[in-house]
Amino acid sequence: MIHDLTRAERLRYQRKQDAAYEAGEAAVSNLKAALALAGLVLPSLSNDGPVGCRGLVRLGGCSTELANRLAEVIAAGARALRDQQG
Repeated sequence: MIHDLTRAERLRYQRKQDAAYEAGEAAVSNLKAALALAGLVLPSLSNDGPVGCRGLVRLGGCSTELANRLAEVIAAGARALRDQQG
């Protein structure tokens, strides 16, 4: 059975969509800043908008050189965190 959303339901949904969009914007900003610390830029990094009330970040395409460098940086960071905890 399909029912029309009430005004209150539409407003709640819109607030969830807005929050998801803002979460995507914040995630993009955080990732750009972290990448910049490593001297890396993902050219297509962007907010992909809310999908089902969830923020979504588009990482986009990058060269194999950049992907390999990003993997090195992530691995080094993961090792540093592991060593710090251990």
